Amino acid sequence: MAFFGNDYLAGCHPAIMERLAATNLEQTAGYGLDPYSESAREKIRAAVHDERADVHFLVGGTQTNAAVIASILRPWQGVIAAETGHVATHETGAIEAGGHKVLTLRSTDGKLTARQVHEYARYYQANPAQEHLVQPGMVYISHPSELGTAYAKAELQAISQACREHGLALFVDGARLGYALHAQVSDITLPDLAGLCDVFYIGGTKCGALFGEAVVICNDAFKPHFRALMKQRGALLAKGRLLGLQFDTLFTGGLYTRICHGALAHARRIRQAFEAKGVAFHGESNTNQQFPILERRQADYFVREFGFADWEELDGRHVVRYCTSWATTAQQVDELLRAIERL
Repeated sequence: MAFFGNDYLAGCHPAIMERLAATNLEQTAGYGLDPYSESAREKIRAAVHDERADVHFLVGGTQTNAAVIASILRPWQGVIAAETGHVATHETGAIEAGGHKVLTLRSTDGKLTARQVHEYARYYQANPAQEHLVQPGMVYISHPSELGTAYAKAELQAISQACREHGLALFVDGARLGYALHAQVSDITLPDLAGLCDVFYIGGTKCGALFGEAVVICNDAFKPHFRALMKQRGALLAKGRLLGLQFDTLFTGGLYTRICHGALAHARRIRQAFEAKGVAFHGESNTNQQFPILERRQADYFVREFGFADWEELDGRHVVRYCTSWATTAQQVDELLRAIERL
């Protein structure tokens, strides 16, 4: 059976496993203070064109989101997010458990708009009883979104400007960042993110690493004491070199880019095959996540041979997710395409 349920079904890219094995018996400093982590930080700073950026390595996405949000917000503040955002739907209340409310706004495509940020900030500012309300202190977006949709540079610029106008921090969840940056229609780069966001992170877990996320803090105001907060939140890995080594490998020789290009090419083939059979999609995803809308009989037909994520019901039909990664093979996609052709 071929599995397309998510992009972290397999372990890690062989190049990473080889380096982990080759350096296994080396003894280095802990907590990310080793030479491999420092090398990875320098490579990431070069990639984002910001030599002053602080770079920290954490283990997973929810941990990273919770740590970053807690490091920026005051106790009475909350974070604005799309109602479909990961922090609002798939983190078991991790943000609220840390003392901060997720202020959700309606979204049909997984994204927020600058207009929504302006409207919510002005709503709060105009309220005469602000002491009874959760104050918005941050905007959270993910690139790509939970639905695979990606922001255009103009959209990100507008959101960034809205945040600055209203004194809100802008945090970009980049768990699948590589797939958005390398999509055919993308006009956003890592340097753009560094210039427009206060904090963002480069996902490793879903982009070829065994585990790991690289937080990039660009705003000087949010740099102090982040390592202390990481430790308090259980996010400062003693064997930190295992994280640094993985990102050092991803950012050597264009591996991160190659991983993303390969997964995107597979995803395009899957989308084109479904479209050729007249299957509609939930949203316009140009990334490694594709969301065809299937009749129940069609979903039952595929599930016998192919693993996928049953996403949600929509008008009596089923939105399902097919996800590709570095481990997806052309043979697996060929098998799926033959099954689609038989629909």
